[in-house]
Amino acid sequence: MSDAIPYRIRRSDRARRARIVVDAEGVEVVVPRRMALRQVEPFVAEHSAWIEKTLRRYRRAEEALPRPRLEDGGWVPYMGRVLELRVRVEPGRVRDSVVRRGEMALEVRVASGDEDSVRSALERWYRRRARVEVAARLDAATRRAGTSYRSLTIRSQRTRWASCSSNGSMSFNWRLMLAPEAVLDYVVEHEVAHLEVLDHSPRFWRLLGSRCPDARVHERWLRKHGSALRL
Repeated sequence: MSDAIPYRIRRSDRARRARIVVDAEGVEVVVPRRMALRQVEPFVAEHSAWIEKTLRRYRRAEEALPRPRLEDGGWVPYMGRVLELRVRVEPGRVRDSVVRRGEMALEVRVASGDEDSVRSALERWYRRRARVEVAARLDAATRRAGTSYRSLTIRSQRTRWASCSSNGSMSFNWRLMLAPEAVLDYVVEHEVAHLEVLDHSPRFWRLLGSRCPDARVHERWLRKHGSALRL
């Protein structure tokens, strides 16, 4: 551990060189198997200015978007709406958590009322909703564009919101359900544009802009607030 910046170390068989990952959960240093641990601290110190700047950005994002309250009477965001949480603890009666959505509330039935149990139940629900919401938008966007995609996967990436492979496989982060609906629409259009232009060249941004005029606005919002989109 560094006195200035706390970090965790993860060895990776796939890593060819050391790299630093900074996200809302903290700082992780990914190192190759053969790298000596004594080299990690100088490596972190060398990049300390960038790490501190990135951590400040995450703190500002969390200040701008209050953290959800995962308890009975609390709340969570859902595509720009605020849903009240109604948590029902039923030990011995509920084996698998149940989440049901009303117009302005989510009813969560769990065997244990601790925050981790509620969070796990909600994440499973958000993942299911993400598949439904993303698939509908993806189908509509590709029809408009005259393109098609190969598959859709819902994931929980730490640093990516979505991706499109060269063979048309699509991947989206379920945490986009915590963002405003217009931001989700933008990310879908962004990935659909990648079916025609895989890079982020001026041609790509022109194509995306023709389909989503406010693309740059939504991109900036996601960069500013994205780290706070978590349960």
